[in-house]
Amino acid sequence: MRYAQLVVGPAGSGKSTYCSTIVKHASDSKRIIEVVNLDPAAEHFDYEPLVDIRELIHLDDAMEDEELQFGPNGGLVFCIETLLENSDWLQEQLGDVDDDYILFDCPGQIELYTHLSVMRKIVDLLQSWNFRICVVFMIDSQFMVDGAKFLSGTMAALSVMVNLELPHVNVLSKMDLLTKTARKQLENYLDPDPHVLLADMRNAKSKWYEKYAKLTEAIGEVIENFSLVRFYPLNIKDEESIENILLTIDNIIQYGEDADVKIRDFDELDPEDNDNYD
Repeated sequence: MRYAQLVVGPAGSGKSTYCSTIVKHASDSKRIIEVVNLDPAAEHFDYEPLVDIRELIHLDDAMEDEELQFGPNGGLVFCIETLLENSDWLQEQLGDVDDDYILFDCPGQIELYTHLSVMRKIVDLLQSWNFRICVVFMIDSQFMVDGAKFLSGTMAALSVMVNLELPHVNVLSKMDLLTKTARKQLENYLDPDPHVLLADMRNAKSKWYEKYAKLTEAIGEVIENFSLVRFYPLNIKDEESIENILLTIDNIIQYGEDADVKIRDFDELDPEDNDNYD
């Protein structure tokens, strides 16, 4: 069995920072976790990738092609489709190491995960290679400090869950950048109570709430009744916070549970030795 995290989320949500943080934390714990860069537009990251899609195709290749003439969004989709067409290349680069643990650092184009099929095909491919996968959906905590924005982020997380159909962990990134007031306010949203969210929107005299109050309340009831969404805070400056996230995901993908139990073989007693116990 092999293990993987599919790290997804909007642009600027902290996906690459998350990957480098997890790699460093694992290294300090004497664990080996590798990262695969699936973002053909990436310019800089703080980890050394095991595999880099830019060695196969770069976003600039798609955008500068005179026949294709893609924009940034179309180019990203084309690059991922090119990766799928060259799955043998990816499989060769990944190798075939049992019990390896890989983070797949994905592009920041949210529609890749919410309704397009290309990332679902990537998931199917990895599962066929014996990967047990958990989706890590990153969202900037600074975006989630009021009811309306939090509800929007929750719906985005639900869309990804429905499209990818995988075990799913929602991570609120950049907690270390929040003020104490914002951090305290955000605590109400970690295990979201729709009544709290709706009250915040009502008290803020939100124009959206005034116009679509019944729709907003119906969405809140769906979230509450089915217990579909929960968020985990991540402070990259707090080792305990990092460990809690990693432990949660390890449990979900059952990392380490398939390890062979080592049993010590005891030598059988010689019959003559048995006489000593009579």
